[in-house]
Amino acid sequence: MPKDHAATVDWSSQPCADLKKIWQGTVGGISLVRMQGRNGMISFGRRGLRQHAGLSRWVVAAALVLLGAIPVQAQSLGQGVSALQRQDYVAASRIFIPLAERGNAAAQSYLGFLFETGRGVPQNYTEAAMWYRRAAEQGDARAQYALGLLYDRGFGVPQDIVEASKWLNLSAAASPPRVRESRVRIRDAVTTKMTRGEIAEARLRALEWAPSRER
Repeated sequence: MPKDHAATVDWSSQPCADLKKIWQGTVGGISLVRMQGRNGMISFGRRGLRQHAGLSRWVVAAALVLLGAIPVQAQSLGQGVSALQRQDYVAASRIFIPLAERGNAAAQSYLGFLFETGRGVPQNYTEAAMWYRRAAEQGDARAQYALGLLYDRGFGVPQDIVEASKWLNLSAAASPPRVRESRVRIRDAVTTKMTRGEIAEARLRALEWAPSRER
């Protein structure tokens, strides 16, 4: 019998039958899986976790297993940043993941960086873009900048220069002075590749955008 839980569970028998695995990897020795379905994103699995009768029970059980392995209550965003600064990327990812799942925009942005660069987690641009987007939609300027660059290059998202310019515009407007000048330069460099119509559309999207908090 396969040891990997993600391979042994019959997802078609679950209440949300259209679940699709979009990422699987190992973080700090823990096997994680992310599923996408009609009802949203479902995260976390672990080797040896038994199947439960209902999807909601599986999610709760998986979360308990993960939280039992990682003392989340004792971890903070600052501790995650400290781990990142000392280049202990596995420890940083283990701290950021539960914080990001609970809607912490800064943790989401840092986690996007780890997935983009493959530090502490398997490199995955799609996963990076997802975390950057969640943080960007909450108004995190660093995530908006990173998401704009992914759209410019077409990494993890379809290449879309208008969407890239939109996020780079928002980031430049919200960035602190110490980084604003460099981000404006990148935004302007992207703008040189655009038509007047594309520039106007990007500015309109930026003007119509409003932050959406997760918590």
